Amino acid sequence: MQAIHVDGAFLTTKAALRHMYKDNRGGLVIYMGSVHSHLASPLKSAYVTAKHALLGLSRTLAKEGAAHNVRSHVICPGFVRTPLVEKQIPEQARELGISEADVVKNVMLEGTVDGIFTTVEDIAQTTLFLAAFPTAALTGQSLVVSHGWFIQ
Repeated sequence: MQAIHVDGAFLTTKAALRHMYKDNRGGLVIYMGSVHSHLASPLKSAYVTAKHALLGLSRTLAKEGAAHNVRSHVICPGFVRTPLVEKQIPEQARELGISEADVVKNVMLEGTVDGIFTTVEDIAQTTLFLAAFPTAALTGQSLVVSHGWFIQ
């Protein structure tokens, strides 16, 4: 989990910064975090730890990269109905001793304002917004996209 989420992000950023820092040409790095970048959930210790680390990496990059016109952000989705989440539903049902429908309704989507999974389109629109933002007035931020599950 750490190697994929943290080491992968760090090493990719390190490689990209060589080009972004050259002649202060700048750029934007967007990390894929999670609501779990901000909060913990049972049965997810390794994932939560890795996603918290991305916040620190992004915030440090925002501070260090500013002199080279580099900005960074973390997008923090709620539950997106991906193959990984589909796999977690029956696993959590067994672990918690509840039905799969109850996992979806009472574990994954309980805190949302509308009981709806975050979509890939929600994340794409957030990414486009961040990529189009023209200045460092918006840097080092985490944007939670979770149908109100986590509100800062």
